[in-house]
Amino acid sequence: MGTKKQAEKSKKLWVKVLAVVVGVVFVVLMVVSAMGSSWITSLATVKPGDTVVVDYTLKDAQGSPIMTSNQQLYTQLASQGSGIMFSKTLTLTANRTLGSGVYPIAFYTASTGWSSDNQFALFSSEYNTISAGLVGMRANTQKTISLATAKPMTQFWSADQLTAGNMSLSSIQVGDYLNMGVSSGTTAGEAASSAPTYIRLGKVTNKTADGITVDFSYPSIDVTVTSINPTSS
Repeated sequence: MGTKKQAEKSKKLWVKVLAVVVGVVFVVLMVVSAMGSSWITSLATVKPGDTVVVDYTLKDAQGSPIMTSNQQLYTQLASQGSGIMFSKTLTLTANRTLGSGVYPIAFYTASTGWSSDNQFALFSSEYNTISAGLVGMRANTQKTISLATAKPMTQFWSADQLTAGNMSLSSIQVGDYLNMGVSSGTTAGEAASSAPTYIRLGKVTNKTADGITVDFSYPSIDVTVTSINPTSS
């Protein structure tokens, strides 16, 4: 008799445990169903050829932000008097080699707004490095990509060249930023008159009685993947 009651008690216990397990599985299925396919998207990684939308912050050699799509960061630095530029998110093709020398990016500044002349020059080598660096990333993940090059991106501007550009050597100090004209197929400061001109921000790194040295490189960029559109196979 005692054995029979024990068996019935054990059976009821298993029924309760089974009911709990089934209930948990049901809840999990309900949660997954409510999430739709977003959880699958979050696990997907960027593959070559995918169209990727990224938030980014481009930085100079000192780590100071030059241009960003982060509105909160832009507002904070602009309120402090920074000449930081703001742009929308970038849409890039992962692991793509750019066919032209410059990838133009429309930008906004507190002084000029969204002027049609506000077109930033991202060099093809920089675009290619960023594009390749996106491969393997997941949505909502952040990464710092090095854009450092073996060849320094600097130019020397003589006092005569500055005068020709309506600038005075005496008014320029080390640490100042200068707008430099760039067109596809040229280097900064050597824009061809017949080609569209884009802007590159250069930083004065040295000054002598003869002129100034301007560095227009941006050694790093912070990117955050906001969406991935897989390439059709």
